[in-house]
Amino acid sequence: MIKSWMVIGSVAFLVAFASTRITPSDRQWFRHLQRPRWLTFEGAIPLIWTVIFICGAWSAYMIWEYNPGSNTTCLMMGLYLLLEIFTIAYTPVMFRLRSLKVGTILGGTGFIICLLVTFAVLSVSIWAALLLVPYLLWSFIGTYTTWEMIHINRQNV
Repeated sequence: MIKSWMVIGSVAFLVAFASTRITPSDRQWFRHLQRPRWLTFEGAIPLIWTVIFICGAWSAYMIWEYNPGSNTTCLMMGLYLLLEIFTIAYTPVMFRLRSLKVGTILGGTGFIICLLVTFAVLSVSIWAALLLVPYLLWSFIGTYTTWEMIHINRQNV
């Protein structure tokens, strides 16, 4: 029998893998953008997102295990998937379109989706909801940073 954590992990990796099609010119575009002076933690961002994804997967696992197979659980898993898709889409879509505005919109949309997921799971498990708080905090910071970069890099709006 396939365990819930195996399904959640597999789906997370498949969605993440689908976003790996970033060209060298896309990376170069982003590398040449100016950053806000206060952005001193850029090197830690991959580690931060790794922790956030682990917390999100753990939250999804807790919800799945609470009432496996129910319609409510399936709907909530769909919300988690939607959240991951928007989160993962941020980089490749913004890079491909070379638009910080698109990045800001995707980041803000991810924040709103996570807020909805958090409120939805709160009625099932306060711990599952608390595991989404790092996403809420960080996505706000990331979206704000991208928005600030629009003002510094007017040609890349």
